[in-house]
Amino acid sequence: MKTRRQEQIIDIISKHEIETQEELINQLLKSGFDVTQATVSRDIRELKLVKVATGHGGYRYMLPPHKNVSMNVRFNSALAESIIRVDYAMNSIVIKTYPGLANAVATGIDGLNIPDILGCVAGDDTILIVTRTTESAEDISERIRELIRA
Repeated sequence: MKTRRQEQIIDIISKHEIETQEELINQLLKSGFDVTQATVSRDIRELKLVKVATGHGGYRYMLPPHKNVSMNVRFNSALAESIIRVDYAMNSIVIKTYPGLANAVATGIDGLNIPDILGCVAGDDTILIVTRTTESAEDISERIRELIRA
């Protein structure tokens, strides 16, 4: 139950700008999870969620940029649905996301632990991935496209 609830929290914060625990509780209730403030607070702490500026005066919960817990960083359908476009040139991949979601998607990509990825940098709606070779950039781009088609 805890794992499903925490996966739902990741899904919710990936799709919505959640600024407060109360908003998160309401979204969880809508999703069928009967939670208390104490439970949500504990989940936020365990997932190591951070609040980041939205760019229009508010804040939102996000996964931390370098979270390395495979259960929570799994590249799920919510993250895949956040991607608009994937392209590559030479050994670089550029991923466009919906505004405010690049960090969460980049964290999911980092969680895939692909050895040919040298680094991943995220802005608000764009991710730059540097790979070892042009071939690996092409291969990884195609793998990400497959993830977003699934």
